[in-house]
Amino acid sequence: MKVLLVDDDRFALKLHTRLLVNYGFGNVVAHEHATDAVALLEGDNQAFDLILCDLQMPGMDGVEFIRQLVRLSYAGALVLVSGEDARILQTAEKLSRAHRLNVLGALKKPVSPEQLQQVLKNHHQPAAMWPAARKTYAREALSQAISGDELVNYYQPKVDLGSGMVTGVETLVRWHHPVDGLVYPDQFIGMAEETGLIADLTRIVLSGALDQARIWQDAGLHLSVAVNVSMDNLISLEFPDFVAQAVHQAGVPPTSLMLEVTESRLMNDPLMALDILTRLRLKRISLSIDDFGTGHSSLAQLRDIPFDELKVDRSFVHGVGRDPSLRALFEASLGMARQLGMKTVAEGVEDREDWDFLRLSRCDTAQGYFIAKPMPAAELPSWIEGWGVRYRRFVTSGSS
Repeated sequence: MKVLLVDDDRFALKLHTRLLVNYGFGNVVAHEHATDAVALLEGDNQAFDLILCDLQMPGMDGVEFIRQLVRLSYAGALVLVSGEDARILQTAEKLSRAHRLNVLGALKKPVSPEQLQQVLKNHHQPAAMWPAARKTYAREALSQAISGDELVNYYQPKVDLGSGMVTGVETLVRWHHPVDGLVYPDQFIGMAEETGLIADLTRIVLSGALDQARIWQDAGLHLSVAVNVSMDNLISLEFPDFVAQAVHQAGVPPTSLMLEVTESRLMNDPLMALDILTRLRLKRISLSIDDFGTGHSSLAQLRDIPFDELKVDRSFVHGVGRDPSLRALFEASLGMARQLGMKTVAEGVEDREDWDFLRLSRCDTAQGYFIAKPMPAAELPSWIEGWGVRYRRFVTSGSS
């Protein structure tokens, strides 16, 4: 395995070389200038399995070097190292990941042996390598899926942070493709919006979720069911009447439905969307602003639209307990929601550290893989039983 070190600090080059050799990386090449490293990679862009790169360098800095790695289609692993402010290092890491580089981590100087050892462990995990290219689907295939009952709803639980009770679920559509198996929504929702199929898709998902809510209700399980709606759903003046009719036909109270609105792109007609959302609230349908803090979800929406719930995006939740910047943004979001009389949901709760932090916060509800992954409807009742046991274990352990 060959490792390339790029750092204008000679002492850092010697230190990192020694650390790498101690960890069994015997073939280490060091360069003080990023331009020299790029020239080396020009000859063979895959000559190195791992690159450790400083950010603050004269001539070509680390961000420019990252750009060159993208140009050269470098497919090895990358570790960023810098003595700069932690937020600059985090931003550079996010930039690298957005470019689909295989970033193992970002380390602040001076790098300790323990830090380097921990980040190098990721190099031996195949999942850390480049993600496979996603398959794209034609409009005709999705249209057939909608009419042919190939779409199925999965449900992810939402848990009250105070009591541990399961209060609701978010509905997440999946496509049971006859050849490719289970296809996730990020591979077809965008195409549905672009090709005019989103209205039909939403109707299928919404009706199925409401019918399932009635089944749970009849079994004594009263849960709020959330369904995502696209801004493209909010261009039809008949949409509120369709929703109200679907709720009535399912035989569930309107208050058991929550529509999660994500403004993933700018509204073509903001006044029409405001008209439709206001009428939905008049029909006692609850509204949630989803992915708050990202995209076009903004303070203006909180001002203009009568939302009942604010969902803090996962990018502001995972790791919030150990990142002061995330904590400041998270707590500001909670404060605004309380001032406006809105409930709050933290989505993207990935580990016990996230959970323990949220339990001590003033957030109302949590959702994420640490609690449960989305599951078929038939699995939910037995999962709820198991969650009760697990939650009691959290409480008695003393750290929740």
